[in-house]
Amino acid sequence: MEKLDSLILRETGMVARCIQSISDINFKELHLQKGQYIYLTRICENPGISLIDLATMLKVDKSSATKAIPKLEAAGYITKKRDDKDKRLWRLYPENFGLEVYEAVLSEENRNISVCFKGFTDIEKEETLRLVSRMRENIEEDWKEIKKYGGESEW
Repeated sequence: MEKLDSLILRETGMVARCIQSISDINFKELHLQKGQYIYLTRICENPGISLIDLATMLKVDKSSATKAIPKLEAAGYITKKRDDKDKRLWRLYPENFGLEVYEAVLSEENRNISVCFKGFTDIEKEETLRLVSRMRENIEEDWKEIKKYGGESEW
């Protein structure tokens, strides 16, 4: 029987699921449905982002992003506009209400960061970011290959 080489993925998965669960509960009062805050934050941080670039940034399927966007739009968080040059593309922009909610989301995200890094030194925090970023870069290559991702034209 094969033995697991490391518990790192299980640990990072548990951290991610804890944060997701806490955030979903705390964001209910903002009328954000499960997981919508990740879309809203990236749109607020990248006004004019395309749906394809958003899905790629979040490492979600295009269909997942396609389902989330109309809900955010209907709730008044974002608006979508056709790209000036490529009429096939939609660009996503935060509305004023979305920007207000974004501030609350950032506060919660910063609270989660504070809790996760309780007792860590600044050097440990920097090293954790560096190592996890390397892990993401490594697995991202597999993700792109499996998704057959080559850029916007692929979707």
